[in-house]
Amino acid sequence: MAYSFDFSSLADYGPVLAKGVAITVELIVVGGALGVGLGIACAWAKALGPRWLRPIVSAYVELIRNTPFLIQLFFIFFGLPAVGVGLTEMQAAILAMVINLGAYACEIIRAGIEATPRGQFEAGASLAMSPIQTFRHVVLVPALQKIWPALTSQIVIVMFGSAVCSQISVEELTFAANFIQSRTFRAFESYIVATVLYLLLAVLLRQVMRGLGLFLFPRRRKTT
Repeated sequence: MAYSFDFSSLADYGPVLAKGVAITVELIVVGGALGVGLGIACAWAKALGPRWLRPIVSAYVELIRNTPFLIQLFFIFFGLPAVGVGLTEMQAAILAMVINLGAYACEIIRAGIEATPRGQFEAGASLAMSPIQTFRHVVLVPALQKIWPALTSQIVIVMFGSAVCSQISVEELTFAANFIQSRTFRAFESYIVATVLYLLLAVLLRQVMRGLGLFLFPRRRKTT
């Protein structure tokens, strides 16, 4: 039997989709920024930090990278209240995204740090910089420049992963598509629209990250 597409039944749900897109953007902006910040801190700890801290960070990275994001999300939202830490759906989703992205970003950024010539560390020391000052002013920017495309791809992956946040009733894009499908019974149309919107968000996010990279790394702008 031929299927007859009918997108007109979705017309009344534009505000629902718009809200879903807005919440998805909020998740990736807040979760992405904080997650990258956590990744930088953990990369410093693993590559240059005190010896006692390295096993702790390594254990965190291995735990997160070897368990499903959905389980991490459920643990935060359903598990933490058992020990007195209650979070809203949005808070739990952002925290889960930060912790997840932080672990992956840590390894990506650490690879950039380890690719930095030792001479740059020596140059920082010769200028009487502390290890943290050397890392911040001499090492971090070149390291980020090397791994920026990989970091961009990981942030896009985390944006796609935010779809599972609908499982704890965060009203992001997948939640909106599920809601529309449950009201209109037009599953193909609902999820086709959601797919197109995710595609547009991914393209936009990559362009924003590319522009941010050109702003942060002006030398790279001259070579492209």
